[in-house]
Amino acid sequence: MELSRRSALAAIPAAALWVMAASARAGAAPPPGSGPAASGAPTDDAGTILRNTAAILAGTPESNARPEVAPKIASLRATACTRLAAMEAAGPDELFAGLPLGTSDTGLSTTYQYLYETALATCVPGTDASGLRNDPTVRRRVIDGLARLHDEYFGDQAKGYYGNWFHWEIGIPGHVSRTLVLLHDDIAVRRPDLAATYTASMDAYLRNGKGGDVDLDSRFHTGANLADITTNRMLQGAVLGDGARTAKAVADHLTVFATIDPYDLRHGVTDGFYADGSFVQHASVAYTGSYGKGLLTRIVQTLKILDGTGHVSTDELAEVVRTWVTDGFAPLVFEGWMMEIVKGRAVSRPGTGYADVTGIVEAVVDLCAHTAGDTAAALAGYVKHVRETSKAGLDPVTFVSPVSIARYADILDSAAPAKDLGPAASHTAFNAMDRTVHRRPGYAFALARSSDRISTYEYMNGENLMPWFQGAGAHYLYLSGADQRQSYGLDHFTVVPPHRLAGVTAPVEDRRTVPELYGTLWYDNPERGFTSSSEAQNTFVYFPRGTGSFSGGARLGAYGVAGHVQSDDAAYTAQRAGELPDDFVAYRAARATTSWFMFDDEIVVLTAGVTGESGRAVTTTVDTRIAAPSSPVTVSGALHDGTPWQRTGTAPPAWLRYADTGQGTAVGYVFLSGPAPTVALDTVTRSRRTVRLANPDTPVTKQVFTLSYDRAATEPPASMAHIIVPNASEAQLASYRHGPPAVRANTVRLQAVAHAGLGILAANAFSAGTHHVSGLSIDGPASVLVRRTADGTCAISVSDPTTTRSTVSVTLHGRPLRVRSTDTGVRVRHVPGGTRLDVTTHHAYGRSLTAVLAQQP
Repeated sequence: MELSRRSALAAIPAAALWVMAASARAGAAPPPGSGPAASGAPTDDAGTILRNTAAILAGTPESNARPEVAPKIASLRATACTRLAAMEAAGPDELFAGLPLGTSDTGLSTTYQYLYETALATCVPGTDASGLRNDPTVRRRVIDGLARLHDEYFGDQAKGYYGNWFHWEIGIPGHVSRTLVLLHDDIAVRRPDLAATYTASMDAYLRNGKGGDVDLDSRFHTGANLADITTNRMLQGAVLGDGARTAKAVADHLTVFATIDPYDLRHGVTDGFYADGSFVQHASVAYTGSYGKGLLTRIVQTLKILDGTGHVSTDELAEVVRTWVTDGFAPLVFEGWMMEIVKGRAVSRPGTGYADVTGIVEAVVDLCAHTAGDTAAALAGYVKHVRETSKAGLDPVTFVSPVSIARYADILDSAAPAKDLGPAASHTAFNAMDRTVHRRPGYAFALARSSDRISTYEYMNGENLMPWFQGAGAHYLYLSGADQRQSYGLDHFTVVPPHRLAGVTAPVEDRRTVPELYGTLWYDNPERGFTSSSEAQNTFVYFPRGTGSFSGGARLGAYGVAGHVQSDDAAYTAQRAGELPDDFVAYRAARATTSWFMFDDEIVVLTAGVTGESGRAVTTTVDTRIAAPSSPVTVSGALHDGTPWQRTGTAPPAWLRYADTGQGTAVGYVFLSGPAPTVALDTVTRSRRTVRLANPDTPVTKQVFTLSYDRAATEPPASMAHIIVPNASEAQLASYRHGPPAVRANTVRLQAVAHAGLGILAANAFSAGTHHVSGLSIDGPASVLVRRTADGTCAISVSDPTTTRSTVSVTLHGRPLRVRSTDTGVRVRHVPGGTRLDVTTHHAYGRSLTAVLAQQP
């Protein structure tokens, strides 16, 4: 059987991964669940895993004696007391009051969670005024509760598996496995058969597996889901003393560490981390901020679980995880806030971007224990940086482990200086998930696109009900010093109409959510292959991909250009082709070709070919920002002749400035060409349930500022160009009259901008043929960024945003240039009238390739 799901491309050598995995599999010859292995993992490994896991969850006498840990311990015990009170008040079909059993998968899963939380409080070391520690009566009630749930609700395979598969294969097994670990000795006395009985049932519920075990060919056993499943199975192996089960689980778990190679997929899986730091789950969803966060948490916990065993070298694996943090997570965290562009349907949940980062910080805290020297100091400095810059602070009570809280306190007391893991000025191209992050001191600009590789949005389970345009060039501009809860998060999506997301070109039309269309949380048509978690449901309802290939850009140092050709999603395309049932509803996209040119003080946005098609009006939103209803928001500006802009006037502005003095933030907009923009500042009230059915029906009131180009259905396709200037002053905006970045081309074939102050020329060519602009020729679709300096140096970066081309050719016209340095795959030669670069983009997956040239002596 092939071991590795995918080749290891990043920090850990492939050979080392194979050695570790082979060692883990060494004892896995007996069938999983067949009892203790005759050979394999060292005999004391099961005990080590049990002790490690208990210490992670309940803490140690040393950690729990720390004053910094006391609030966490109090919280654990208070939660258990609440659970016991609910148990006392339970009705006949409940174990805890308010959680009906027998028909609700979430009710059953939450019941198991409550049992785990009750058991946990009895295992917490340290002084306990509540009397819960080692309480035999409470432990007996938990064990009896487990037995009842199995006998009446979980053990019968014919009655189970209703609702969401996740609860049966991951959620419930996770709660059960941890409870079996914590109460291992008590269960051995009171119900010695319980662990084996539960394990057999959990194996049987792994219906997307093979023979009750993980199946690396299953689309359900990938990425974060696989890590959850294998971690559960490690614990089950330890509880049973089954070394073979644990070894097999570890071996399967190791495949998550290997970097995804999109040109050499193992088992057809695209879920996981890519070489550029991207993280994908559900085959095509950009998901670092939700599933990726969960994977990071689980992986670091597993390093701690396996520490001191003979299964793996945790220090080597820790280096892989460090690269995830540095390349994948840190660019997406701005002043303690996780960016919206990588959260999928989780953008509609009440939790904030600050809360998301708390889990990441705990993982980094624990990762420090597996690193040393400069690496450990850098990670510790990052923990301090996040804490110091977060407007919400960091509440360690929400950490999973009391031990982590003690380590966190030690880091805060350490000499490591607070410092981000990346430079303040950076440009990160997450090509593998169609995302871009551009950062400068004072702001971060985050951009979400889609393509035939990455989903246009994610809807599922009644979450993110109106997601249609979230991958259509939506951007989020985070301003330094602001409380991002006042600008983004759940309330942003609640009050901002979906077609008015910043950066989006969308048709003006009414759309209905999936529950409104079909009366259920999904499109139900089993005869045509549509069930709640079928591949057809994923492809056409939950997270359809785009159908265009151009999405990406070029990066040169801290500067970048990105481009996107908007396309219909897979659902509409299949419907038009007659491949979907007649009652299936799909929506057509608008058309637009857009480029973003990201410099120091500004982002230049060019859009061409804007049309709603199908007789629809269309709107292109320059920006949308929200503010508290009482916040003093102002919108000012000037006309092209320098006179003040008036909201009641009809003359188009040269520039506008939005300022929220309550937050101390401002954004400027300079209009270079196109129709006159529409300015709106309204007070909007909507319920948070508008975007997620499980949200409380809480009204949210915000001021909503919208700046857009609005086009009637009868108008021809339009082009427009503007500059977004973060933290702009009025004087700064007025100065653009005397020399803004210059638009060199703005058509559906070619878009280009020159920035004289930086010596940069950047271009996106979208079509076949040769494109000429400002002494630059580009052969076919490509992104190019050229920077010339006063000493005659010319740096050039080239990429293939379609990911389909083998070679991209670019010619720099003028005096011949000599080579100083090139990336592998860049060939430079002199041609009549200039210098030609032939760039091998085969298997580059959108990555930029660079060359540094100089004038001939």
